[in-house]
Amino acid sequence: MITNPFRAPRPSFLLRPVAIALLAAVGAAAHGQQLAAGTTRNADWIAAVVNQESVTAGEVERRVQRARAEAQRAGQAVPTEAELRQLALDALIDERAMITQARDSGMRVDDAEIDRAVQNIALQNQLTPEALRQRLAADGIDFARFRANLRDQIMMERLREREVYQRIRVSEDDVDQLLEQQRRALNADVETNIAQILVTVPEGATPELLAQRQALAQAALARVRGGADFEVVAREVSEDSNSARGGVIGLRPASRLPDLFIEHTRSLKNGEVAPTLLRSGAGFHVLKLIERRERALGEITQTRARHVLLRTSAQLDAQTATRRLAEYKRQIESGSVSFEEIARRVSEDGSAASGGDLGWSDPGQMVPEFEAAMNALPLNGLSDPVVSRFGVHLIQVLERRTATLGQRQLREQARNVLREQRFDQAYVDWTRELRSRAYVELREPPL
Repeated sequence: MITNPFRAPRPSFLLRPVAIALLAAVGAAAHGQQLAAGTTRNADWIAAVVNQESVTAGEVERRVQRARAEAQRAGQAVPTEAELRQLALDALIDERAMITQARDSGMRVDDAEIDRAVQNIALQNQLTPEALRQRLAADGIDFARFRANLRDQIMMERLREREVYQRIRVSEDDVDQLLEQQRRALNADVETNIAQILVTVPEGATPELLAQRQALAQAALARVRGGADFEVVAREVSEDSNSARGGVIGLRPASRLPDLFIEHTRSLKNGEVAPTLLRSGAGFHVLKLIERRERALGEITQTRARHVLLRTSAQLDAQTATRRLAEYKRQIESGSVSFEEIARRVSEDGSAASGGDLGWSDPGQMVPEFEAAMNALPLNGLSDPVVSRFGVHLIQVLERRTATLGQRQLREQARNVLREQRFDQAYVDWTRELRSRAYVELREPPL
């Protein structure tokens, strides 16, 4: 099985727009230089100190503006100014705590990765690498500091991946329960054929009559449990419209059978008779499962897809990445450039070197928003830009095939589903714990 290539959460407050000048976009790097030089202005004062990192009021304000614009664009209720500022400040404090933890853990990012990130930022801003360097210099940002800030962002992503997934525990019992849920869901409307012997009970029957009818049904059950032919007993005893056919109702979806019948025969194998009577409003039933055409877990459609990934960051917001990928889609469809060329040139994923090819994936292996878009595509079709927690994707489906998974693969797939379901809470718990260990000093604005 391939590994899901998208494994880093991106809280929305970590995203800032490209439209902001590069000085603002690199945030921490620029402010770090100002602080080191002792030139921080009163208008951009230090709002918090986290370990040895600073959060400035300017950064908080930009996050607030970004969050307000996103909420308005999505038609959502905008929190109060005070709530927005607190959320933005909290997100920046968490980010600084992550940077400190990543550095203290000895995490390293090689220069080749930084070079590729710089190349992508230049492309995103329609600049050459040299023009980007000049623009940074014009904004008073040292290029080495700029690269260091990029390194921090990459380290944060890796730290989240490593720490959050290590916290998630999935037991074998958890896997068993999920597989049973999946089996039931798969066969929720499975075609089923049931035979019955019905002994009716008139409405308002006296206790004596009720006991007589129950005894008659119990005797029929004892006969078939003792080896008598079910169809013969049904023709002799049953009082329903199927008695002439030996009580056989016929093959039909489970949704077209009484829920009581489905539940009463759930544990039976084909050909077995339920060991107890079923009481319903009609009377007493002896039920036999003739056939249940269950589908086995593990029959899946695998997909081979490729993608171009632009990671949203301080240098690229989702809206800008979407516009850029839409233009790449137009170029690919016109034949002026190939998908592989675009992926190799700009994709910020390990698959870039192979033209964006992700190999074969199983259902549930990709994040839901990516998988939904992928599944909706015809062969060789190109998606519109797709936003996920990891950035924005352009997706193309190359092949599909049917496969049957073994028990080991089924269990691993279920384990991955459970990890994904538990990710958000694990992330919240981790950031809360990380912050509790950090030194955080909140400061008031200068007079």
